Formats: sequence, structure tokens, C-alpha cells
Amino acid sequence: QVQLVESGGGLVQAGGSLRLSCAASRSIFSNSAMGWYRQAPGKQRELVADITSGGSTNYADSVKGRFTISRDNAKNTVYLQMNSLKPEDTAVYYCNARKPSGMAIIVYWGQGTQVTVSS
Repeated sequence: QVQLVESGGGLVQAGGSLRLSCAASRSIFSNSAMGWYRQAPGKQRELVADITSGGSTNYADSVKGRFTISRDNAKNTVYLQMNSLKPEDTAVYYCNARKPSGMAIIVYWGQGTQVTVSS
């Protein structure tokens, strides 16, 4: 069953904004660190931003000051607000959950949503 569902991708002009959403099942979202990764054609998947269950955030240098990650624990949803978008932000964006399970971490991925920024 699909446990992470992304939405909000699309085509936007440079300088524009998009907000991505990732809805998770409650069993995954609770006490999980959530993150957004992206993968451009021919490149490796890279971390964009993540947020712990306590709300601490971390950003890639390339998006600091432009992107904001947040989570709504009541809605089991994590968001990525993307402002001042650049053509180099074009990629498939993936939602990620890392859930502690005993001594292990279980990792979940969404199916991805395309973000295309035109110049």
C-alpha cells in the first residue's frame, strides 16, 4: 500500500514558488524524521531538507534561504515551500520518512513529484 503520497509539483517560471505536500500514514509519520530529496536527470538523489519529529530542520546549502520545510503533526503531512525557484531546482522531488524501530531505522519513500522550473 502507498504510505507516502506527494503532491504539489508542476511547471513554474524562474523566480516563482511552489509548495509540495507529503501525506503519510499515521503509523509512519509519528516519531519519524521526514525529508525531501530530489533527483535531476543524470544526477544522484540528494537531500534538500529534513525535519525531525521535534521540529529541528536541516537544509542543503543550495536551498537555504529559499526553501522551508515544515510538518503538521495533526495532519500527518510534511511540506516544502519553495520560493525564488531556479532552473537548477528542476528535478523529481521525493518524500522520505525515517522511522526508528528498535535499534534500526526503517526508511520509506514516496513515488516522487516532478518540479520543472523554466528560465
